[in-house]
Amino acid sequence: MISHKCKYAIRALIDIAAQHDPNKPVMSSEIAARQQIPKKFLETILRDLRNGRILHSRRGSTGGYTLLKPASEITTTEIIRIIDGPIALLPCVSLNYYASCEGCDESTCQIKGVFEQVRDKTLGILNHTSLADLRDQYLKNTPQVGDKKSESARSSQK
Repeated sequence: MISHKCKYAIRALIDIAAQHDPNKPVMSSEIAARQQIPKKFLETILRDLRNGRILHSRRGSTGGYTLLKPASEITTTEIIRIIDGPIALLPCVSLNYYASCEGCDESTCQIKGVFEQVRDKTLGILNHTSLADLRDQYLKNTPQVGDKKSESARSSQK
């Protein structure tokens, strides 16, 4: 299960990736308002993503956050690992954060095999889901200002 912090990180990155001009920095206060994320908590998350080399930050009145690389090159796995750490459900099957399980002999462990399969299937999905995929799904499901379909739907509700 991913943490609230990780869900907020993904939502914040989708918000940044969804902006019309990818070179125009997005202010944390704007992201916090649009995504309904507590601003102080968001600032900590954005700092972690900057330190994880996903975001670039610029200070000042024209400052904010931009993606360091195209959204299509940022995987969901990368985001989760930066914020939450291991993807695997058991430390003995983690690829990047391996640790032996307490009181367990891995050579005779009865559950390790199934959790390796869970890890592999999960990584298969997360490694092939980019921030661009998440952004595109978000934009597809969110009415946009000036969008003719959403405009006509709003006017027919009146």
